[in-house]
Formats: sequence, C-alpha cells, structure tokens
Amino acid sequence: MNRLLMLNGPNLNLLGAREKDIYGTQTLADIESAVKETVLQAGYDIDCFQSNHEGELIDLLHQGNGVYEGIIFNPGAFTHTSIALRDAIAAIDVPVIEVHLSNVYAREAFRHTSVLAPVCMGQITGLGPEGYHLAAKALMHVKGRREFNVNTKN
Repeated sequence: MNRLLMLNGPNLNLLGAREKDIYGTQTLADIESAVKETVLQAGYDIDCFQSNHEGELIDLLHQGNGVYEGIIFNPGAFTHTSIALRDAIAAIDVPVIEVHLSNVYAREAFRHTSVLAPVCMGQITGLGPEGYHLAAKALMHVKGRREFNVNTKN
C-alpha cells in the first residue's frame, strides 16, 4: 500500500484547546482521523506524528526517505526559524507540502517568512483542517510525477 506521512510540530498537540479563534475547535486527533479517511478511500495509508522537539521531526523526515510517497508537514513556529528542518527536507527525495491552519500572511509580520517553503513542493495556508486534506490529495495525485516538484533543494 502507498503511504503518506503527516508531521505536526510544536504546540499542535494543543489543537482544540489552544487559541480557538485562530486554530478552531478540532483536535489534532480529529484532523488525523479525518485525513486518514481521505487517504484510505484513495488506497493509501498514512502515519501521523506530532512532536514539540525539532530533532525528533528531523529524524522522522530522514526516516521517511524512500518509505513515503509524500509528507504533509505543519512545522508550527519552526516554519520561521529552523534551518535544520529546511536542510532535512532538502536532503530527502520525498515531496513535502507545508501546511498551516491559519493564514500566516494575515498574522504578525514575523510569521510571513517561511524558511522551509523554498525546499517544499508547495504550501497551503489559511484553510484550516481542509489544508491537510488538500495536501494529501495533491501528494496522491502527483505520485511519480516529479515534474510538479519544483523543489530546488537549495
């Protein structure tokens, strides 16, 4: 069976309780369950992980190389700061789509820059939990079609 990986970074374990006006009321478990249904219907499986630790996310990206067809990644606040995560994404041959629940470009100025976006296949922001579903659908659609991966790996 084809597999996707869904990674979530710091503080996303608090979804449903944290800043509901920004992030909504669904828990991470709710989102994971719904995305799993989406991918199962398409004949895929998905592994889901969340960590508040940068190194653990890096390890999971490395371990996913050659195992997954694609990675859905909400890096949380690491989006704006983690050169190490950027390097980990650039080092693997698995397409990664960066996902954010809120529209980071409509928020504080420090959230407007993603150090990860240049090495990701794409970015989905501001669509709430639907962004995860769209990322999964995109990754399943482009399977084996690397011409859509404009990742420059720079």
